[in-house]
Amino acid sequence: MTPAQQRALRRLWPRFGLEPRGTLDLDACFGRRAPRTLEIGFGSGEVLLALAASEPGTDFLGIEVHRPGVGRVLMELDRQQLTNVRLLCMDAVEVLEHHLADASLDRVLLFFPDPWPKKRHHKRRLVQPAFVELVARRLRSGGTFHLATDWQDYAEHMLAVLEASDQFDNLAGPGRFSPRPGFRTLTKFERRGRMLGHEVWDLACRKRLPR
Repeated sequence: MTPAQQRALRRLWPRFGLEPRGTLDLDACFGRRAPRTLEIGFGSGEVLLALAASEPGTDFLGIEVHRPGVGRVLMELDRQQLTNVRLLCMDAVEVLEHHLADASLDRVLLFFPDPWPKKRHHKRRLVQPAFVELVARRLRSGGTFHLATDWQDYAEHMLAVLEASDQFDNLAGPGRFSPRPGFRTLTKFERRGRMLGHEVWDLACRKRLPR
C-alpha cells in the first residue's frame, strides 16, 4: 500500500466506508432512494468508478478485501467528487448474508473472481448454488446478475450453476454467453489477459418475476 493510499484510508474512509453491525439502511447510507448496484471484488475500481461517474442517478456499493485497491478507489472518489459510492472492506458472503435486506439491489456485478484453477480447489469458487440463491434473495424481481471470467472452465461452471437455478433466466438464451457489455470498462487485468491470448466470457441473468 502506498503512503497516499494509507492517507486516503485514514481521511476518506469515514466519508465513503461502511462498517455495518446489522442490516444496512441503504436510504440512510446514501441519503436518498435510488436504484442500487453492488460490485463484488472491485479490485482497482475501474468498473466501479466508471459506472458511478456515468450513472449519477444510481447508488453503488463496492466490496473489496484488498486494502490497496480500496485506498485507490477512495482517492478517485475524492478527486472526481463522486457521492454515489459506498465501500465495504469485508467478505462478500458475510455482507450478503447479514447486512443487506431482501430485494434491496437492482444489479449485482461479479467480474473476474478468483478461478481456483486446480480441480481440488473448485469447491472454493464463489459461484456455487448456495451463493447464487443468496444473490437472488438480495436482488429485486427483474434485477440482473452479471458475471465475467477469463477461465473457460469457470465460465462453463458459472453457466451450469446459473441455469440450474430456478431464480434466473439467461438473457442470452439457454446455454449461451452474453456479448461484452459496453458498461464493463476494460481493466488493466483484462487487457493483460487479452495480450496473453485469454478469451473472456460474460454471463448476464435476470431474476425472474413472481408468477
